[in-house]
Amino acid sequence: MGKGGGCVPSKKKLSKSTSLNPPPIPTTDDPNSSTNDIVSATEPTTINSLPPKTQNLKLFIIFYSMYGHVESLARRINKGVEAVDGVDAVLYRVPETLSEEVLVQMRAPVKDDSIPELPSPAELADGFLFGFPTRYGCMVAQMKAFFDYTGQLWREQKLAGKPAGFFVSTGTQGGGQETTAWTAITQLAHHGMLFVPIGYTFGAGMFKMDSIRGGTPYGAGVFAGDGTREASDTELALAEHQGKYMAAVVKKLVQG
Repeated sequence: MGKGGGCVPSKKKLSKSTSLNPPPIPTTDDPNSSTNDIVSATEPTTINSLPPKTQNLKLFIIFYSMYGHVESLARRINKGVEAVDGVDAVLYRVPETLSEEVLVQMRAPVKDDSIPELPSPAELADGFLFGFPTRYGCMVAQMKAFFDYTGQLWREQKLAGKPAGFFVSTGTQGGGQETTAWTAITQLAHHGMLFVPIGYTFGAGMFKMDSIRGGTPYGAGVFAGDGTREASDTELALAEHQGKYMAAVVKKLVQG
């Protein structure tokens, strides 16, 4: 089971008006459900071509990090995005689901409050990169809870056609560097989002065998080990490359 980078709950709590909790999705077994509600969630969605934008595009880097490993990748991805003209990166954490008492027992360090928790999902970006550590080869519960809160966006297909990618952290070389990413693709599929892997665009760095390195064609990655190992220069360089690559893809998709 892998470890990622992390934090305690933010002091900037979400207000009721910006809650991520969606309204329940009606079913035919619910006597209070509306047929119109069911139809609205299943009607075909048309993705209209977007006119050229005069302001910078936004790429949200949304992550969960307990011990700092995923956060280290997120910051370097942010650097990569900012290197691309016309695209602004915005870092966000997902809300914590563990209590402060539990986090203290797990010796999770206090997080940097300069990175806020994600506000209402009504604020959309032109592209997304999601980062998270693994739990038994899948995303951690905190990130899964975040996706579970996007029911209203799913009903309205607000994310359809949006490009998205992943970066991960695992404890060992066989701990899920690939499975953690590809099992997360189901979240994108239901939203109609476009999965953007990095492939082997990192070049020679993807083929080096002289040192331990996280990261796969699915996206950047880091090995946390027992929690004391920090991201290597190669892992950080791959993360920065993913930021640049994703920003370029977002520009091409939106601006043509």
